[in-house]
Amino acid sequence: MKRSAIMLAGALAFYLAPALYAQDYDHAEVGIFANYFRVSQLGNLNQVGLGGRAGFNVRHNVKLEGEMAWDFNQGFTESCSGCLPVQTARSGVRILHGLFGPALEGGTHSAKVFVTLKGGFVNFRFSPEPGTFGNFASDVQALRFNNSNAALYPGGGIKLFAGPFGFRVDVGDEIYFRDGAHHNLRIAGGPVIRF
Repeated sequence: MKRSAIMLAGALAFYLAPALYAQDYDHAEVGIFANYFRVSQLGNLNQVGLGGRAGFNVRHNVKLEGEMAWDFNQGFTESCSGCLPVQTARSGVRILHGLFGPALEGGTHSAKVFVTLKGGFVNFRFSPEPGTFGNFASDVQALRFNNSNAALYPGGGIKLFAGPFGFRVDVGDEIYFRDGAHHNLRIAGGPVIRF
């Protein structure tokens, strides 16, 4: 009896293996990305950071996604008349982004284009401390209403896949609302895995 159950399981696995190998790989997706954010209100400050995202399909071409990115402290240069030619200093600005919303996709199994509209927050933190993992954790724990701003992100991009592994690039306008709407260029790109 035990031997026939093992043989039956083996035959079933052999029969289902091609179907499992050819599966769609398109039910959910996780990824990490590098994030570029140009802050228009702070003199076009260029922020760079890291983030992660996860999404799952609610229909074949509709995905719900959530993401968080952390732009760590950046250096900037400036010059003035009568000074050394170039001065370099830290900006003291760290930015935490949290966004959630739908993405509409189209294309083939190996190449997809998408548009998205996400809502969430942008949190500005001013600190002279360097951007370390410990400071990221304290920035997340210190989310407060008074330095968090509502955000809206319309954007789009492309995803290229080889089986379950791929690469995704997004470009959009991350609008945050503080004394009016502020439009900011945001570009993100990185590896993704779908399953």
